[in-house]
Amino acid sequence: MSYRSQGQTPGFVLARLLLASAFIVMGAWRLWAAYNGVATSGATLSFSAAELVLGVLVAAGWKLRWTALLSAALMVADAVLSHPFWAFAEPDRSAQLLHFMKNVNIVGGFLLLSLAAPARRR
Repeated sequence: MSYRSQGQTPGFVLARLLLASAFIVMGAWRLWAAYNGVATSGATLSFSAAELVLGVLVAAGWKLRWTALLSAALMVADAVLSHPFWAFAEPDRSAQLLHFMKNVNIVGGFLLLSLAAPARRR
């Protein structure tokens, strides 16, 4: 017995687009800033490009299980590398913890999206 829906409901599509929108907007925002002369590291450029591409692929629903899992992995890396709350004293610790937990929540959304993605028949 399968618990997967055979079609993508409007709610599923909306959830997929909302998750993808964060990647598309932030990836494009940082790339655009770099294009306009804002000093940006190579790691940030690479991360932003990956974020933008994954966001577009998730929005399009292309190989959704895998793109959602890759997006989750990217968010785990971002949480650990960009928001190391454990290395700060208050009040900065609280701000970093908030961003870290936001990323953890987005990881959960991508994992759910991956699990709920329609199965392909062979």
